[in-house]
Amino acid sequence: MLDVHDDAGVRVLTFDRPDARNAFDFALYVATTEAVEAAGTDESVRAVVLTGRGSAFTAGQDLNEMAEIAAGTAPAGIAGGFQGLLAAVGRFDKPLLAAVNGPAIGLGFTILGHCDLVLVAESARFRAPFAEMGVPPEASSSYLFPQLLGWQQAARVLLASEWVTAEEAVAMGLALRVCPDDRVVDDTVVLAKRVATFPPDGVREIKRLMRAGRAEAVAQAAVREEQSFARLFATMAAKGGGSVH
Repeated sequence: MLDVHDDAGVRVLTFDRPDARNAFDFALYVATTEAVEAAGTDESVRAVVLTGRGSAFTAGQDLNEMAEIAAGTAPAGIAGGFQGLLAAVGRFDKPLLAAVNGPAIGLGFTILGHCDLVLVAESARFRAPFAEMGVPPEASSSYLFPQLLGWQQAARVLLASEWVTAEEAVAMGLALRVCPDDRVVDDTVVLAKRVATFPPDGVREIKRLMRAGRAEAVAQAAVREEQSFARLFATMAAKGGGSVH
């Protein structure tokens, strides 16, 4: 489900559902949330790297589970897994890196806006299919993507639901650089280890200062997105069905 590995002050969290392209079900949400929170309080951890097992980074939300939520047949509380993970990532005050080893779809794409450093494999591709599915964006991407990518590229991503290549992700400012497929995780860990050698209190303070100017806007965007989804969900339910993310 989630592999946790420590290496010289760097904790690597690997999404481990390769048969499902590392899609997030409730169990993976909970495991990742708990792992991020534990890394935040563990003084031996100086930085965290997110990556995926197999050919994909993550395909985002598990659509089978989402269908159960939409139908009202899912266990109570299961819909809170997404919010729990985003809250944990938002509170995380140590460097958060991503080694995008393959396709990143939905949450696999939007979570990168919360990462401090992102390296991508040559085969990585990115897509936010929300407009095509008839739902709002998530993870504060309605705010973060225009800020990070610029308005035109954010509109391309969020309104046109187009695929983005690894090279384009770097050019638009979403990622730092492209790496060979077989090097992306190792190269990201090397970068994380460099950060991990610096005084941790200073590193955390720098991250706090970098995020301070946008923290309230990010939080407000998440609230607006959830409210928008609730409205559209209610409308779809009243019409007898429709798309969900």
